[in-house]
Amino acid sequence: MIDIRELSFAYGKQKVFENINLNFQEGHIYGLLGENGVGKTTLLKIINGLQSPNQGECIIDGKNPFARTPDFLQEIFFLPEGVIAPSYTTPIKYADSIGVFYPNYDRSLFLDLMNEMEVVHDKKFEQLSYGQKKKAMFCLAVALKTKYLLLDEPTNGLDIPSKTDFRRIMARYTTENTIAIISTHQVKDIENLIDPIVILAKDDVLINASIEEIAAKLYFSFDNEQNDQAIYSEMVPGGFINVMRNVEGLESNVLIEPLFNTAVRNRQVIKEIFR
Repeated sequence: MIDIRELSFAYGKQKVFENINLNFQEGHIYGLLGENGVGKTTLLKIINGLQSPNQGECIIDGKNPFARTPDFLQEIFFLPEGVIAPSYTTPIKYADSIGVFYPNYDRSLFLDLMNEMEVVHDKKFEQLSYGQKKKAMFCLAVALKTKYLLLDEPTNGLDIPSKTDFRRIMARYTTENTIAIISTHQVKDIENLIDPIVILAKDDVLINASIEEIAAKLYFSFDNEQNDQAIYSEMVPGGFINVMRNVEGLESNVLIEPLFNTAVRNRQVIKEIFR
């Protein structure tokens, strides 16, 4: 489990988090959502031990990630948004060189995933397109078989078929013992994959809830007109999506993008509902 307690962090005088509390449980793919600049990448770096909080703590299975002990590092992998790989080597050689530090690295799985995502494993990185590089690094991230997998904007640079491959592979990767956290602002790319959902705002956590919990508290409807009782309404072709308090206990599908827009435009209302 990842347990974040009363955590505060700032870059100089620029506050990012103040006394936030979060926890991430095994067996889930978490969606870490938020507008640009709210601290999604910073939070992943804190979890990975690359940043140390100013106050509070992040504890992972009883360990302090900032200590970056070998037994901790071999159980976690952070895939940043940009591709960081030497241009002069091939994906398979790079994967093997990284895999020696991870006891669960599965070379055969890496090659299978590369084939599934249609990336040549024995061409140098400098010969691959940006999208192919992204896919190669994603295949490596999965093949390392770490307990904790942190992905920052993993679908940036991928075409539509590759995004479908990404969702399928991620769904297959998750087990009852793993925790995956996907940070993104491209909400539609990971819809129907993530559960629970964490939505960050400036120095705050607006939502940290499962799809079931969200559906119990909010009702999503498609109507011909805007509903005056809606917390948030969004015009779409043919009518409006209205997001309302679910006071009558009605069933509806949670729509991730309208949920995100509801949260960032109605912070205090959402915090009250999910308090």
